Amino acid sequence: MPQLLSTAQADFETAFATLLGAKREDSPDVDHVVAGIIADVQARGDAAVLELTSKFDRLDLTAQSMRFSEDEIAAQCALVSDDERAALELAAERIRAYHARQMPANESWTDDSGATLGWRWSAVSAAGLYVPGGLASYPSSVLMNAIPAKVAGVERLAITVPTPDGVVNPLVLLAAKLAGVDEIYRIGGAQAVAALAYGTQTIAPVDKITGPGNAFVAAAKRRVFGKVGIDMIAGPSEILVIADADNDPDWIALDLLSQAEHDESAQSLLITTDADFGQAVVEAVDKRIETLERRAIAGASWRDYGAVITVRDLDEAAALSNRIAPEHLELCVADPDALAEKCTHAGAIFLGQWTPEAIGDYVGGPNHVLPTARSARFSSGLSVMDFLKRTTLSKMTLESLKAIGPAAEVLARSESLEAHGLSVTARLQKLNR
Repeated sequence: MPQLLSTAQADFETAFATLLGAKREDSPDVDHVVAGIIADVQARGDAAVLELTSKFDRLDLTAQSMRFSEDEIAAQCALVSDDERAALELAAERIRAYHARQMPANESWTDDSGATLGWRWSAVSAAGLYVPGGLASYPSSVLMNAIPAKVAGVERLAITVPTPDGVVNPLVLLAAKLAGVDEIYRIGGAQAVAALAYGTQTIAPVDKITGPGNAFVAAAKRRVFGKVGIDMIAGPSEILVIADADNDPDWIALDLLSQAEHDESAQSLLITTDADFGQAVVEAVDKRIETLERRAIAGASWRDYGAVITVRDLDEAAALSNRIAPEHLELCVADPDALAEKCTHAGAIFLGQWTPEAIGDYVGGPNHVLPTARSARFSSGLSVMDFLKRTTLSKMTLESLKAIGPAAEVLARSESLEAHGLSVTARLQKLNR
């Protein structure tokens, strides 16, 4: 049974604070294990990766067979049905078009002193994408990670996808092909992250690593950050639906379950202005859970972390939403655009009852790699910006150096950095001769 809360109850703030503070992340102490794996890969390269792949994925590889060959990729892609291929192609087209609009412009201008200033954007040279394997193998995540990288102009994109017992998901390989991935390796775990970060005899190192994974993968990403860039450390999925009574309770129930079925630690929340509607949604969820293939997972998530909150009005709903800072926010109300203006902290917002969050997971266009665990308060979802770097540009003239150089001399002296100031002084003295 989910929590049933109301802002009218005397102890609401205490109950809401407990809801916000619930620790859903499964974070066992794996850091010491991961540290050893990374050190092993750094020291032994391919040999360590192959040994660990045999141990954890029950798959014996050689340095030559770690990477899927073009013939293997083609053979697997041929196994994909026509309707699945068409769906992936549509998704890829929409994701690519959306992210192409995110590309920033280079800028250059001359200021009043005569100095030319600006900036230039350039892509990282190589990126690595971690793709979970086994039951958690999602071709949609391949598209969402790889397409922005390619749109940004990344020259080399390598992905690692574990294939436990040698079982391959053809959809993942087709998604990689559609996204323009250059290299696909059948390895996973912390060893794959280490291989991407530090390189081995077979796998060249990358500059940035993105993509989801288990606790070992997350710990590895934390440890290699600084050597390479990473996207984020993602926690369990979450959704908040704000809905009025003018909705079908079954639709809202399914939207809540669309995240609950991801993981027993996922969280599905409903905020409504009508207590009776909230109760109707709870009943619809209970009914739908019985028919789901992943009912054990969804049921545990809804039971342990689900909640229905009744509020006095939509202003109160928006205020609570901003405190939750959800990964996914659905606004199923009469005027979702107006309400969205008041919702300042959310990874992605889905406007109106005809926009289920699941559209965003697959074919909407915006990225589905989003901040979790309230980190939408200070971070954004994956975009082309994650694969770009901004380099600033400055060009002084004789006149502009005369105009602003003396101020630099003063500031250098105030910081006791003599050579800084002298590098300007020497030029100004030459100009004054």
